[in-house]
Amino acid sequence: MLQVVNLTEYASVVAAFPFKDPNLEKSAFPRRFPFSSMVPKVYKQVKEFVRSSLWYTEDLNLTQTKIDEMIQKSTNLLLTGTLSGCLTTLIQKPSVGLLELIQITLNTNYLECTNIYLEEFITSVTKSSVKDESYKAELQGKSMFKDARAEAEEQIYEKLKAKIDESFDLASYDWTLNEPEGRASDYIIDLVAFLQSTFLAFTNLPLKVATTACAAACQHINRKLMYMILGDEDVRQVSLGALKQLDLDLIQCEQFASSEPVKGVDSTLLIECLTDVRQLLDLFNQCDFSAYFHDFGERTSKYPRVTPASAIKLLEKIREADKDKKKILAVLKKDERDKKKLHETILKQLKELPQAM
Repeated sequence: MLQVVNLTEYASVVAAFPFKDPNLEKSAFPRRFPFSSMVPKVYKQVKEFVRSSLWYTEDLNLTQTKIDEMIQKSTNLLLTGTLSGCLTTLIQKPSVGLLELIQITLNTNYLECTNIYLEEFITSVTKSSVKDESYKAELQGKSMFKDARAEAEEQIYEKLKAKIDESFDLASYDWTLNEPEGRASDYIIDLVAFLQSTFLAFTNLPLKVATTACAAACQHINRKLMYMILGDEDVRQVSLGALKQLDLDLIQCEQFASSEPVKGVDSTLLIECLTDVRQLLDLFNQCDFSAYFHDFGERTSKYPRVTPASAIKLLEKIREADKDKKKILAVLKKDERDKKKLHETILKQLKELPQAM
Protein backbone atom coordinates (compact mmCIF):
# COMPACT_ATOMS: atom_id res chain seq x y z
CA MET A 1 0.00 0.00 0.00
CA LEU A 2 1.05 3.58 -0.61
CA GLN A 3 2.51 5.21 2.48
CA VAL A 4 3.32 8.89 3.02
CA VAL A 5 5.37 10.28 5.89
CA ASN A 6 4.45 13.96 5.86
CA LEU A 7 1.79 16.44 4.80
CA THR A 8 3.62 17.39 1.60
CA GLU A 9 3.63 13.82 0.34
CA TYR A 10 0.00 13.36 1.38
CA ALA A 11 -1.08 16.54 -0.43
CA SER A 12 0.79 15.42 -3.54
CA VAL A 13 -1.17 12.15 -3.70
CA VAL A 14 -4.64 13.64 -3.11
CA ALA A 15 -3.90 16.42 -5.62
CA ALA A 16 -3.03 13.86 -8.28
CA PHE A 17 -5.80 11.38 -7.49
CA PRO A 18 -9.44 12.00 -6.47
CA PHE A 19 -9.50 10.27 -3.10
CA LYS A 20 -10.99 11.52 0.16
CA ASP A 21 -11.05 9.78 3.50
CA PRO A 22 -11.84 11.94 6.57
CA ASN A 23 -10.38 9.32 8.92
CA LEU A 24 -7.13 9.17 6.97
CA GLU A 25 -6.90 12.96 6.97
CA LYS A 26 -7.09 12.99 10.77
CA SER A 27 -4.66 10.14 11.33
CA ALA A 28 -1.03 10.58 12.36
CA PHE A 29 1.89 10.11 10.00
CA PRO A 30 2.93 7.86 8.45
CA ARG A 31 -0.41 7.54 6.65
CA ARG A 32 -1.25 4.57 4.46
CA PHE A 33 -3.63 4.76 1.54
CA PRO A 34 -5.71 1.62 0.83
CA PHE A 35 -4.19 1.40 -2.67
CA SER A 36 -0.65 1.19 -4.02
CA SER A 37 1.27 3.85 -5.99
CA MET A 38 0.02 2.15 -9.17
CA VAL A 39 -3.41 3.79 -8.79
CA PRO A 40 -2.43 7.50 -8.92
CA LYS A 41 0.22 6.70 -11.55
CA VAL A 42 -2.30 5.05 -13.88
CA TYR A 43 -4.82 7.82 -13.35
CA LYS A 44 -2.19 10.47 -14.07
CA GLN A 45 -0.94 8.69 -17.21
CA VAL A 46 -4.46 8.34 -18.63
CA LYS A 47 -5.01 12.08 -18.16
CA GLU A 48 -1.69 12.81 -19.84
CA PHE A 49 -2.71 10.56 -22.72
CA VAL A 50 -5.92 12.58 -23.15
CA ARG A 51 -3.98 15.84 -23.19
CA SER A 52 -1.52 14.45 -25.74
CA SER A 53 -4.37 13.21 -27.92
CA LEU A 54 -6.00 16.63 -27.85
CA TRP A 55 -2.70 18.29 -28.72
CA TYR A 56 -2.25 15.85 -31.62
CA THR A 57 -5.61 16.82 -33.15
CA GLU A 58 -4.92 20.57 -33.14
CA ASP A 59 -3.49 20.75 -36.68
CA LEU A 60 -5.69 18.10 -38.29
CA ASN A 61 -8.46 20.53 -39.27
CA LEU A 62 -11.12 18.27 -37.76
CA THR A 63 -14.52 19.36 -36.53
CA GLN A 64 -14.98 19.48 -32.80
CA THR A 65 -17.35 16.52 -33.01
CA LYS A 66 -14.68 14.45 -34.75
CA ILE A 67 -12.09 15.51 -32.18
CA ASP A 68 -14.40 14.51 -29.35
CA GLU A 69 -15.06 11.13 -30.95
CA MET A 70 -11.36 10.53 -31.64
CA ILE A 71 -10.27 11.32 -28.07
CA GLN A 72 -13.03 9.19 -26.56
CA LYS A 73 -12.29 6.29 -28.89
CA SER A 74 -8.51 6.41 -28.35
CA THR A 75 -8.94 6.62 -24.57
CA ASN A 76 -11.29 3.64 -24.61
CA LEU A 77 -8.73 1.70 -26.65
CA LEU A 78 -6.06 2.63 -24.12
CA LEU A 79 -8.23 1.36 -21.25
CA THR A 80 -9.80 -1.74 -22.82
CA GLY A 81 -6.81 -2.72 -24.94
CA THR A 82 -3.45 -1.66 -23.59
CA LEU A 83 -4.21 -1.29 -19.88
CA SER A 84 -6.54 -4.28 -19.80
CA GLY A 85 -3.89 -6.44 -21.48
CA CYS A 86 -1.23 -5.31 -19.00
CA LEU A 87 -3.48 -6.11 -16.04
CA THR A 88 -4.39 -9.54 -17.43
CA THR A 89 -0.73 -10.39 -18.03
CA LEU A 90 0.18 -9.30 -14.51
CA ILE A 91 -2.70 -11.20 -12.87
CA GLN A 92 -1.89 -14.43 -14.71
CA LYS A 93 1.83 -14.38 -13.89
CA PRO A 94 2.68 -17.53 -11.88
CA SER A 95 5.14 -15.49 -9.81
CA VAL A 96 2.42 -13.14 -8.55
CA GLY A 97 1.50 -14.21 -5.03
CA LEU A 98 -1.63 -13.96 -2.94
CA LEU A 99 -0.78 -10.63 -1.32
CA GLU A 100 -0.01 -9.07 -4.70
CA LEU A 101 -3.33 -10.31 -6.09
CA ILE A 102 -5.17 -8.87 -3.11
CA GLN A 103 -3.48 -5.51 -3.75
CA ILE A 104 -4.38 -5.66 -7.47
CA THR A 105 -8.00 -6.33 -6.50
CA LEU A 106 -8.00 -3.28 -4.23
CA ASN A 107 -6.31 -1.15 -6.90
CA THR A 108 -8.79 -2.03 -9.62
CA ASN A 109 -11.64 -1.21 -7.26
CA TYR A 110 -10.33 2.33 -6.79
CA LEU A 111 -9.47 2.71 -10.47
CA GLU A 112 -13.02 1.69 -11.36
CA CYS A 113 -14.27 4.57 -9.22
CA THR A 114 -12.13 7.03 -11.21
CA ASN A 115 -14.02 6.38 -14.44
CA ILE A 116 -16.46 9.20 -13.74
CA TYR A 117 -13.60 11.61 -13.01
CA LEU A 118 -11.86 10.70 -16.27
CA GLU A 119 -15.12 11.28 -18.16
CA GLU A 120 -15.46 14.67 -16.51
CA PHE A 121 -11.84 15.49 -17.35
CA ILE A 122 -12.28 14.62 -21.04
CA THR A 123 -15.49 16.62 -21.17
CA SER A 124 -13.78 19.61 -19.58
CA VAL A 125 -10.75 19.66 -21.91
CA THR A 126 -12.81 19.23 -25.08
CA LYS A 127 -15.18 21.98 -23.98
CA SER A 128 -12.22 24.33 -23.64
CA SER A 129 -12.25 24.83 -27.39
CA VAL A 130 -15.99 24.73 -27.99
CA LYS A 131 -18.84 25.43 -25.59
CA ASP A 132 -21.10 22.45 -26.14
CA GLU A 133 -22.90 21.78 -22.87
CA SER A 134 -24.64 18.70 -24.30
CA TYR A 135 -21.37 16.79 -24.80
CA LYS A 136 -20.31 14.24 -22.19
CA ALA A 137 -17.56 11.68 -22.64
CA GLU A 138 -18.43 8.04 -21.98
CA LEU A 139 -15.62 5.64 -21.17
CA GLN A 140 -15.54 1.86 -20.83
CA GLY A 141 -13.03 1.91 -17.99
CA LYS A 142 -15.54 0.93 -15.33
CA SER A 143 -16.48 -2.37 -16.94
CA MET A 144 -12.84 -3.09 -17.83
CA PHE A 145 -11.61 -2.59 -14.26
CA LYS A 146 -14.54 -4.64 -12.98
CA ASP A 147 -13.56 -7.52 -15.30
CA ALA A 148 -9.91 -7.27 -14.23
CA ARG A 149 -10.92 -7.31 -10.58
CA ALA A 150 -13.10 -10.39 -11.13
CA GLU A 151 -10.14 -12.14 -12.78
CA ALA A 152 -7.85 -11.18 -9.89
CA GLU A 153 -10.40 -12.46 -7.37
CA GLU A 154 -10.63 -15.78 -9.19
CA GLN A 155 -6.84 -16.07 -9.08
CA ILE A 156 -6.92 -15.37 -5.33
CA TYR A 157 -9.25 -18.34 -4.82
CA GLU A 158 -7.05 -20.58 -6.99
CA LYS A 159 -3.84 -19.51 -5.21
CA LEU A 160 -5.46 -20.27 -1.86
CA LYS A 161 -6.40 -23.75 -3.03
CA ALA A 162 -2.88 -24.31 -4.40
CA LYS A 163 -1.36 -23.34 -1.04
CA ILE A 164 -3.73 -25.72 0.75
CA ASP A 165 -2.69 -28.46 -1.70
CA GLU A 166 0.97 -27.80 -0.86
CA SER A 167 0.22 -28.12 2.85
CA PHE A 168 -1.63 -31.40 2.39
CA ASP A 169 1.30 -32.74 0.36
CA LEU A 170 3.27 -32.51 3.61
CA ALA A 171 0.72 -34.61 5.50
CA SER A 172 2.13 -37.88 6.77
CA TYR A 173 -0.47 -39.99 8.56
CA ASP A 174 0.10 -43.33 10.21
CA TRP A 175 -3.15 -44.93 9.07
CA THR A 176 -2.65 -47.82 11.51
CA LEU A 177 -2.26 -45.55 14.55
CA ASN A 178 -3.54 -47.06 17.80
CA GLU A 179 -3.95 -43.75 19.63
CA PRO A 180 -3.96 -40.11 18.42
CA GLU A 181 -0.98 -37.86 19.16
CA GLY A 182 -3.02 -35.65 21.47
CA ARG A 183 -2.63 -32.55 19.29
CA ALA A 184 -3.29 -31.47 15.73
CA SER A 185 -0.79 -32.52 13.05
CA ASP A 186 2.03 -30.09 12.30
CA TYR A 187 0.94 -29.52 8.72
CA ILE A 188 -2.55 -28.47 9.87
CA ILE A 189 -1.12 -26.11 12.50
CA ASP A 190 1.11 -24.50 9.85
CA LEU A 191 -1.75 -24.28 7.34
CA VAL A 192 -4.06 -22.56 9.83
CA ALA A 193 -1.29 -20.10 10.77
CA PHE A 194 -0.80 -19.28 7.07
CA LEU A 195 -4.53 -18.74 6.53
CA GLN A 196 -4.80 -16.52 9.60
CA SER A 197 -1.95 -14.26 8.44
CA THR A 198 -3.22 -14.21 4.85
CA PHE A 199 -6.77 -13.26 5.77
CA LEU A 200 -5.51 -10.25 7.70
CA ALA A 201 -4.81 -8.75 4.27
CA PHE A 202 -8.47 -9.27 3.28
CA THR A 203 -9.65 -6.55 5.67
CA ASN A 204 -9.96 -3.86 2.99
CA LEU A 205 -11.52 -6.14 0.39
CA PRO A 206 -15.29 -6.13 -0.19
CA LEU A 207 -16.99 -8.46 2.32
CA LYS A 208 -18.36 -10.64 -0.50
CA VAL A 209 -14.85 -11.33 -1.81
CA ALA A 210 -13.49 -12.05 1.68
CA THR A 211 -16.41 -14.38 2.41
CA THR A 212 -15.95 -16.25 -0.87
CA ALA A 213 -12.21 -16.66 -0.24
CA CYS A 214 -12.72 -17.94 3.33
CA ALA A 215 -15.46 -20.32 2.19
CA ALA A 216 -13.34 -21.55 -0.73
CA ALA A 217 -10.47 -22.32 1.66
CA CYS A 218 -12.70 -24.23 4.11
CA GLN A 219 -14.44 -26.13 1.31
CA HIS A 220 -11.09 -27.14 -0.15
CA ILE A 221 -9.84 -28.35 3.23
CA ASN A 222 -13.05 -30.39 3.54
CA ARG A 223 -12.47 -31.93 0.10
CA LYS A 224 -8.82 -32.73 0.84
CA LEU A 225 -9.65 -34.45 4.13
CA MET A 226 -12.47 -36.42 2.52
CA TYR A 227 -10.15 -37.47 -0.29
CA MET A 228 -7.51 -38.71 2.14
CA ILE A 229 -10.07 -40.78 4.03
CA LEU A 230 -12.08 -42.13 1.10
CA GLY A 231 -10.56 -41.29 -2.26
CA ASP A 232 -6.84 -42.00 -1.91
CA GLU A 233 -6.32 -45.48 -3.32
CA ASP A 234 -2.98 -45.76 -1.51
CA VAL A 235 -4.81 -45.62 1.82
CA ARG A 236 -6.20 -49.16 2.02
CA GLN A 237 -6.68 -49.32 5.76
CA VAL A 238 -7.69 -46.79 8.40
CA SER A 239 -7.56 -47.42 12.13
CA LEU A 240 -9.86 -45.78 14.66
CA GLY A 241 -6.76 -44.15 16.14
CA ALA A 242 -6.05 -42.51 12.79
CA LEU A 243 -9.65 -41.27 12.64
CA LYS A 244 -9.27 -39.72 16.07
CA GLN A 245 -6.10 -37.96 14.90
CA LEU A 246 -8.04 -36.62 11.91
CA ASP A 247 -10.68 -35.42 14.36
CA LEU A 248 -8.03 -33.37 16.20
CA ASP A 249 -6.93 -31.87 12.88
CA LEU A 250 -10.51 -31.05 11.95
CA ILE A 251 -11.10 -29.39 15.33
CA GLN A 252 -8.13 -27.11 14.59
CA CYS A 253 -9.73 -26.15 11.26
CA GLU A 254 -13.12 -25.62 12.90
CA GLN A 255 -11.59 -23.32 15.51
CA PHE A 256 -10.08 -21.27 12.69
CA ALA A 257 -13.45 -21.13 10.89
CA SER A 258 -15.27 -20.02 14.04
CA SER A 259 -12.69 -17.33 14.88
CA GLU A 260 -14.08 -14.85 12.30
CA PRO A 261 -10.84 -14.84 10.25
CA VAL A 262 -12.08 -11.71 8.46
CA LYS A 263 -14.31 -9.25 10.29
CA GLY A 264 -17.91 -9.55 9.15
CA VAL A 265 -17.56 -13.03 7.62
CA ASP A 266 -20.24 -15.42 8.87
CA SER A 267 -18.45 -18.09 10.92
CA THR A 268 -21.49 -20.38 10.71
CA LEU A 269 -21.09 -20.48 6.92
CA LEU A 270 -17.41 -21.42 7.21
CA ILE A 271 -18.06 -24.22 9.71
CA GLU A 272 -20.81 -25.50 7.41
CA CYS A 273 -18.15 -25.90 4.69
CA LEU A 274 -16.48 -28.56 6.86
CA THR A 275 -19.68 -30.50 7.53
CA ASP A 276 -18.98 -33.46 5.21
CA VAL A 277 -15.86 -34.59 7.03
CA ARG A 278 -17.24 -33.64 10.46
CA GLN A 279 -20.31 -35.86 10.07
CA LEU A 280 -18.26 -38.76 8.69
CA LEU A 281 -15.77 -38.62 11.58
CA ASP A 282 -18.50 -38.25 14.22
CA LEU A 283 -20.40 -41.22 12.84
CA PHE A 284 -17.39 -43.54 13.13
CA ASN A 285 -15.64 -42.09 16.19
CA GLN A 286 -18.90 -42.24 18.15
CA CYS A 287 -20.02 -45.47 16.46
CA ASP A 288 -23.42 -43.83 16.12
CA PHE A 289 -24.86 -46.16 13.51
CA SER A 290 -28.08 -46.77 15.42
CA ALA A 291 -28.94 -43.07 14.92
CA TYR A 292 -27.71 -43.20 11.32
CA PHE A 293 -30.00 -46.10 10.41
CA HIS A 294 -32.94 -44.79 12.45
CA ASP A 295 -32.96 -41.33 10.83
CA PHE A 296 -31.71 -42.30 7.37
CA GLY A 297 -33.46 -40.30 4.65
CA GLU A 298 -35.31 -38.13 7.17
CA ARG A 299 -35.11 -34.33 7.28
CA THR A 300 -34.06 -34.61 10.92
CA SER A 301 -31.17 -36.94 10.10
CA LYS A 302 -28.05 -36.35 12.20
CA TYR A 303 -25.77 -37.42 9.33
CA PRO A 304 -27.39 -36.21 6.09
CA ARG A 305 -24.00 -35.66 4.40
CA VAL A 306 -22.81 -39.24 4.93
CA THR A 307 -23.85 -41.47 2.03
CA PRO A 308 -24.08 -45.25 2.48
CA ALA A 309 -21.36 -45.60 -0.16
CA SER A 310 -18.98 -43.40 1.85
CA ALA A 311 -19.75 -45.24 5.06
CA ILE A 312 -19.22 -48.62 3.38
CA LYS A 313 -15.88 -47.53 1.93
CA LEU A 314 -14.54 -46.29 5.26
CA LEU A 315 -15.85 -49.27 7.19
CA GLU A 316 -14.08 -51.62 4.79
CA LYS A 317 -10.81 -49.72 5.34
CA ILE A 318 -11.30 -50.02 9.11
CA ARG A 319 -11.88 -53.75 8.75
CA GLU A 320 -8.64 -54.03 6.74
CA ALA A 321 -6.77 -52.30 9.57
CA ASP A 322 -8.35 -54.71 12.07
CA LYS A 323 -7.28 -57.72 9.98
CA ASP A 324 -3.63 -56.70 10.21
CA LYS A 325 -3.97 -56.14 13.95
CA LYS A 326 -5.45 -59.60 14.42
CA LYS A 327 -2.52 -61.22 12.62
CA ILE A 328 -0.27 -59.87 15.35
CA LEU A 329 -2.50 -61.13 18.17
CA ALA A 330 -1.93 -64.76 19.10
CA VAL A 331 -5.40 -65.13 20.55
CA LEU A 332 -8.42 -63.20 19.32
CA LYS A 333 -9.88 -61.43 22.34
CA LYS A 334 -13.61 -61.40 22.97
CA ASP A 335 -13.96 -57.64 22.39
CA GLU A 336 -12.19 -58.02 19.06
CA ARG A 337 -14.58 -60.79 18.07
CA ASP A 338 -17.53 -58.63 19.12
CA LYS A 339 -16.19 -55.70 17.12
CA LYS A 340 -15.78 -57.88 14.06
CA LYS A 341 -19.36 -59.10 14.39
CA LEU A 342 -20.59 -55.50 14.85
CA HIS A 343 -18.74 -54.35 11.73
CA GLU A 344 -20.24 -57.19 9.72
CA THR A 345 -23.74 -56.28 10.91
CA ILE A 346 -23.27 -52.58 10.12
CA LEU A 347 -21.81 -53.35 6.70
CA LYS A 348 -24.76 -55.59 5.86
CA GLN A 349 -27.25 -52.89 6.88
CA LEU A 350 -25.38 -50.21 4.94
CA LYS A 351 -25.49 -52.27 1.75
CA GLU A 352 -29.26 -52.64 2.16
CA LEU A 353 -29.74 -48.85 2.12
CA PRO A 354 -30.35 -46.92 -1.14
CA GLN A 355 -26.87 -46.08 -2.44
CA ALA A 356 -27.90 -42.89 -4.29
CA MET A 357 -28.69 -39.89 -2.11
